[in-house]
Amino acid sequence: MESYESTLQALGRRARELRMLRELKQGELAARAGLAPGTILRFEQTGKASIENVLRIAMVLGAEDAFERLFELPKYRTLDEALARPAVAERKRVRSRRRS
Repeated sequence: MESYESTLQALGRRARELRMLRELKQGELAARAGLAPGTILRFEQTGKASIENVLRIAMVLGAEDAFERLFELPKYRTLDEALARPAVAERKRVRSRRRS
């Protein structure tokens, strides 16, 4: 797993790459997100910004879907709970009848 700082920096880099892919300048992104251009610059360089500002940036870039999964609850609370689930039956291949 990456360190805290490298994870933040990678997030900022990905945002920058997406902004460039969308052909937006930092100032344009800032204006659409309702943020100061310095906030965009700092975020792209360091990955640091408030969660609200990151959401604003993500929404302008069309990347807000990831926020839906951010603190998603797991399907199981424990490994034992996961192992206790009923086994899924193996799929059997059904052969179709050949026409004569």
